[in-house]
Amino acid sequence: MTDLLTLERPLDTVADFPAIPDGWAYLDTAATAQKPRVVIDAIARAYDTTYATVHRGVYARSADMTLAYEAARGRVAGFIGAGSSDEIIWVRGATEAINLVATCWAGTQLKAGDRILLSLLEHHSNIVPWQMAAERVGAAIDVVPLTPDGRIDLDAMERMITPAHKMVALNHVSNVLGSVLDGRRASDIAHSVGAKILLDGCQAVPRMAVDVAALGCDFYVFSGHKLYGPTGIGALWARPELLDAMPPYQGGGAMIDRVSFQRTTYAPPPGRFEAGTPHIVGALGLAAAIDYVEGIGLDRIHAHEAALVADAREALSQFNSVRLLGPADSAGIVSFTIQGVHPHDIGTILDEGRVAIRAGHHCAQPLMEALGIDATARASFGVYNGPGDIAALVRGVERVTRIFG
Repeated sequence: MTDLLTLERPLDTVADFPAIPDGWAYLDTAATAQKPRVVIDAIARAYDTTYATVHRGVYARSADMTLAYEAARGRVAGFIGAGSSDEIIWVRGATEAINLVATCWAGTQLKAGDRILLSLLEHHSNIVPWQMAAERVGAAIDVVPLTPDGRIDLDAMERMITPAHKMVALNHVSNVLGSVLDGRRASDIAHSVGAKILLDGCQAVPRMAVDVAALGCDFYVFSGHKLYGPTGIGALWARPELLDAMPPYQGGGAMIDRVSFQRTTYAPPPGRFEAGTPHIVGALGLAAAIDYVEGIGLDRIHAHEAALVADAREALSQFNSVRLLGPADSAGIVSFTIQGVHPHDIGTILDEGRVAIRAGHHCAQPLMEALGIDATARASFGVYNGPGDIAALVRGVERVTRIFG
C-alpha cells in the first residue's frame, strides 16, 4: 500500500472535527463533509454575539454584519478565481444554482430546435433542470458517452457538438467515479460552436484548486456543505455579461431597484438573483470553511486524497469478488461492487464495524444503467481520513465476503 507518510506534511486533522469520534471511519464525504470546529464556532459566534440582518439596518451591528456577509462573497470569489465578488450569486446549493441558470439563462436564450449537451455521468441535479428547460422551449438533449475507464469522452464530445448546441453542462469531478474532467478542453470545445458551458464543481472545490478563468467556463456552481461548510448555502459564478442579461430568478425584497404597481425595476447582479432575507450565517460559515481548507492547502489535500484512493483501490483489488469502478486516479472517491452482494447490504455490514459509506445509485441512475448495475458502494475521503480508515474499510469488506461466501 502507498505510504502516506511519504507526503511532505501528512494531514492529521481529525481532531479538528468534533463529530468524528475515535474509531469511526467516516467515508461519505462526497455526500456531505463533516464540519471543522472553526466552522462550527463561526456559525455559533454569528448567531450568539454578532447576528443582525444585512443590507437593511442603519444601526452599527447590521452594518457590521453586512460587511462580513459581503466579505464572505469576496472570499468565495477569490477562492475560485472570479474577477469580482459581483460575479458570485448566493444560492442554497448547486442544485438551485443549476436551476437558476436553466430558468434565467436557458429560459430566455433557448428556442425550439436548439440542443443541450450533457454527459452520461451527470448527477440528477445536472440532468433534470435541463430536461425541464428543454421541455418548456422545445429543445433537445444529447449525451456524451464515457471512456472505458469512466471519464467524459471529450473526443466523442468534439465529434458530437454542432452549432445547434447552445448549452453544455458537465460534472467537473464525478460524484460516483471520481473522474476528473479536463475543464479547459471541454470549454474550448463548447465555445468552438458558440455554446455556453456550465461546470458542476461540487466534488471539485473540496479536492483541488479551481480557477474559473483558467477553466474558461461560463458558469460554475458548488455547494458549501461538501466543502466542510454548512448546508443551505452555495455559490453560482457566471461571467458578468451573462448575469447582466439574465432576468431575475425570484421576486421579492432585496432584488429590486424600485417598485410601483405600474412597473418594477430590478437591482443589478448579484442582488437581482437574491430575493428575500439571505442565509447570512451560512455565508459566514462557508467563508470559514474556505479559510480552513486554504490553510491546509488544496494541493496538499489533493495529494492526500490521491494517496488514500491509491491505497483503497490496491487493497480492495485483492478481493476477487470486488469490482472497482472509475479511473485509478479518481479524485477522492472509490466506487465498487461485490459480486452477489447488494450495496445496501455492504453498507449495513460496514456500519456494524463503524465504517460509514454511501450505498445506492448516488443520484446518477443513467450512469448506473450504463454500467449494468443498480447501485454501488462508495467510499469517499476527506481531510480527516487516514490509513486507519482504509484498514477499517478492508476489514469490513472481508467480513462481507465471509458472510456472503
